[in-house]
Amino acid sequence: MLNVALLSKWHVHAGDYAAQAENHPEVAIKVVWDEDVERGRQWAEQLNVSFEQDLEAIWQDDAIDGVIVDTPTRDHTDILLQAAENGKHIFTEKVLAFSVRECDRIADAVREQEVELMVSLPRLTESYYLYAQDVIDKGLLGDLTSIRCRLSHNGAVPTSSHPEGWLPSHFFNLDETGGGALIDLGAHPIYLLNRLAGPPEAVMARLNSFYDRDVDDQAAVIVEYQSGALGVIETGFTSASSPFQLELYGTEGALMIEDDEVRLKSRKVDEAGWLLSEELPQAQPMPFEQWVDAILKRGDSSIYYNDARQLTWMNEAAQRSHETEQRVTRKQMEGEWTHD
Repeated sequence: MLNVALLSKWHVHAGDYAAQAENHPEVAIKVVWDEDVERGRQWAEQLNVSFEQDLEAIWQDDAIDGVIVDTPTRDHTDILLQAAENGKHIFTEKVLAFSVRECDRIADAVREQEVELMVSLPRLTESYYLYAQDVIDKGLLGDLTSIRCRLSHNGAVPTSSHPEGWLPSHFFNLDETGGGALIDLGAHPIYLLNRLAGPPEAVMARLNSFYDRDVDDQAAVIVEYQSGALGVIETGFTSASSPFQLELYGTEGALMIEDDEVRLKSRKVDEAGWLLSEELPQAQPMPFEQWVDAILKRGDSSIYYNDARQLTWMNEAAQRSHETEQRVTRKQMEGEWTHD
C-alpha cells in the first residue's frame, strides 16, 4: 500500500488526482496540506482525512510514502526538493519548474535519494498519440516536414456567473503561475510535438492577453526542430467550441487528428484517398497509475524526465522570444546557462 499526502488544492486538476488516488486499490490518502489553510481544512474534511498545517511534519512522517503536488507552480522547486530530500516519491502537476536549471536540481535530488518522480503529461498515454508515433516510426509520412497542434478552451471568457471566466482567479496571477495559457494548457501541445518531431532547436513566440490580464490568455509558437521539421503550437483560454487538432505532414503523406476523428493519407498505404482510422492502439495507463506501479512494482514508465525538461525549455525560450521579439535558439539559451 502506498500512503500519500495531498499538497495543495491550488491547481484545477488537484481534485482529479485525489479521485485517482481514492479509486486506486493500492493507494491511501492519509493527510492534506495546503498553503491556503482554510481551503486545505475543507478539502481534508471532504476527503475524511486529517489536515496538517506544518509541511515539515509531513516530511518527518515515515508513514507517508509519497506526495501529490498541486501547489502554485512558483513553489514547485522548493517543495519538490524538500520531498526528494526527505525520501518521498513525487507526483506533480505540470510544469515541473520555471527553469531548466531548477528542473535539473530536482532531477539530481530525485536520483540521489532514489525516489520516483512523475510529471502529469497525460496525453502521452492517449491512443491518438500512440497511433501518430507509430505512423511516424513506420515511415508512413516519409520525412516529417511540419506539425501543428491546437488546444484551447474558454476558461478566461467572462460570463454572467463568472465575470473573469471559469478558471480560478489565481490562474492569472503571474507570481504564482509564471505564465498563463502557454505554460498551462499549452503544455500539452508542447510535449506532444516534442515527442513526435524531436528536440526543438529554435523558437519564435507571441504570448498575448486578449483580456488585458497579467498573463497570456492566448499564445502562438513557431518551433524549428533539429529534425528540420517546422512546428506550430496554438493555445488559449479565449476560444469557445475549439476542437483539439493535431496535424502531421510529411514527404509521403499526412495525418489529421481532430477530437475523435483520425485520418491518414499516405502514398505508402493507399494513394486513392484518406483512410479513417477507427481502430487505434490501446491507451497506456495514466501517469498516476504508472507512478504507483513504478514505486510498488518497479514497473517501467512511458513518461520520462526529458519530456518534462524539454517542456520547461520550450516555455523558457518562448517567454524570452516574446520579451525580445526575436527568434531564440537552443545555443543562445545554453550559453546563458553556462555563463550565469
